[in-house]
Amino acid sequence: MNELIKEENGFRYIESGTSGETLLLLHGLFGALSNFEGIIKRFSGKYNVVVPILPIYEMPIFEVSVMGLVDFVTKFVHFKGYEKVHLLGNSLGGHIALLYALAHPELIGSVTLTGSSGLFESAFGTAFPKRGDYEYIRKKTADTFYNPSVASKELVDEVFGIVNDRNKAIRVVATAKSAVRHNLGDKLHKIKAPTLLIWGKQDNVTPPFVGEKFHELIENSRLYFLDECGHAPMMEKPEEFNAILEDFLKEVTQVVPYPS
Repeated sequence: MNELIKEENGFRYIESGTSGETLLLLHGLFGALSNFEGIIKRFSGKYNVVVPILPIYEMPIFEVSVMGLVDFVTKFVHFKGYEKVHLLGNSLGGHIALLYALAHPELIGSVTLTGSSGLFESAFGTAFPKRGDYEYIRKKTADTFYNPSVASKELVDEVFGIVNDRNKAIRVVATAKSAVRHNLGDKLHKIKAPTLLIWGKQDNVTPPFVGEKFHELIENSRLYFLDECGHAPMMEKPEEFNAILEDFLKEVTQVVPYPS
């Protein structure tokens, strides 16, 4: 990733600065800017693509929660002065996107979820067994993909570093527990924005039935499954993912002419 990370007012983020509508990307618990590399390259020419770095590891421990991260996104959008955003979230980022959309429906152009938490998830759990065991972390990271080779050494090293940093690990566990407590099953009917669901058929973290349940509970939603694909379709099947996303964004950003 060669994008310049901007630092302003306590926020760290990248922004294409394009004069289109804003596409705001929210990463997951172990996510990074590199997770969205394919989306950034594909859409930065037409949309103002923005990726805030969520302060999962920097927040004071008593503030660590899903809602703490929603508050962070709220402050970031306000600071940037975005009038409307198209939210896209993977895993925990999808959960944050949904909570933000519920709190600020007037600011939402659309929502895209891929492998989102909020209904059910089965990841590392709420504790970290075998800290220091690189092979265990390598396998757990690879298991999030259908094709284990997508779990590059760089990605495994990053996850290993998080797990073995006590302060970061505590925050990951606290955030994961908070996500489980904030189940959205009884709130999703309130989401009225156009919603796109892109799911891996072989997602072991948020299995296909989770995508189907989101589709059932969010009225204005459409669901696509990608075969031979795990928990991060935008990384594992970037071309197919981006083609679906592009068609969706073209539709929801079309300017409807006034009747003559």
